[in-house]
Amino acid sequence: MHYWQNKFMLTLLLILSFSCASKKGAEYHFDKNLSQYDYPFNVSYFKLNSQNQNLKMAYGDIGPKKSSKVAILLHGKNFSGFYWGKIAKELVSKGYRVIIPDQIGFGKSSKPNYYQYSFQQMAANTFALLDKLKVQNFVLVGHSMGGMLATHMSSMSKRVSKLVLINPIGLEDYLEYVEYKDPEFFYKKELKKTVKDFRKYQRKNYYDGKWNESYEKLLTPFKGWRNSEDWKLIAWNNALTYGPIFTNPIKNHLKNLDIKLYLILGTRDRTGPGRAWKKQGVKRKLGQYQNLGREVKALNSSHIKLIELQELGHMPQFEDYSRFSKVFYPLF
Repeated sequence: MHYWQNKFMLTLLLILSFSCASKKGAEYHFDKNLSQYDYPFNVSYFKLNSQNQNLKMAYGDIGPKKSSKVAILLHGKNFSGFYWGKIAKELVSKGYRVIIPDQIGFGKSSKPNYYQYSFQQMAANTFALLDKLKVQNFVLVGHSMGGMLATHMSSMSKRVSKLVLINPIGLEDYLEYVEYKDPEFFYKKELKKTVKDFRKYQRKNYYDGKWNESYEKLLTPFKGWRNSEDWKLIAWNNALTYGPIFTNPIKNHLKNLDIKLYLILGTRDRTGPGRAWKKQGVKRKLGQYQNLGREVKALNSSHIKLIELQELGHMPQFEDYSRFSKVFYPLF
């Protein structure tokens, strides 16, 4: 009897915890610009005209403004600048000025009704912001989708002195293996996506089936947006920003880089956009980061330094900050 009582109590506790989590998620209501959500740093806005629209690009500008050492931190697709707070603070302690933009369509930046997203356009927007801030040369850090953007920026300008990529996507050219999909395809999927779906995807692909409160906190903006009256517009921009991931590959840029690239990879990462709609006959497994780093390094061994973090996934800076710190901060 004691066994069944314990089992009942454990089941009850699990039900209550999931119920509380659902209720807590329902408490968040954020508008399209995350006005009700505080970042761990002060946020400013850069006004720009792009594609015949007046837009605003949110950004953080932290640390000594006259420092000759500048680091630009570029966020991934499922996030925005808020998740760089801890890393930015550490870089500031090393004397860096740190600039953290939210790309158009993300975070606190404008969400246009229509926009032709490309990494070249995002790069142009970011360079315009840096021109306004009178920043010429900088270390560029990109995580996930931000790694693809950082690579394009490095290929477009000589202003990048060093490139650091943390589990970037795009290390394989997805359209070689998967079918092209219209933005409407992604829009329908985004509209139906729930917090539970978002959590399930990240837990499986980023964290090897594990979950904790720090990972849950990263879902807060999505929770508030999912309850928002602006959700359709947010979902539409989420759908449009899939386009560059499939149509703006980076492998040739990585091959031709003439600056030092530090490629930090959690080798357990399994992020593989498009794996659910591979072309007929394609047998390649996408998102095999235990192999991708070495494939990319072989393209340009003189400029790419590969740093592998075994048993970590897509978010090594959150999954094991201590291990990540030991390889990341010595680069600065």
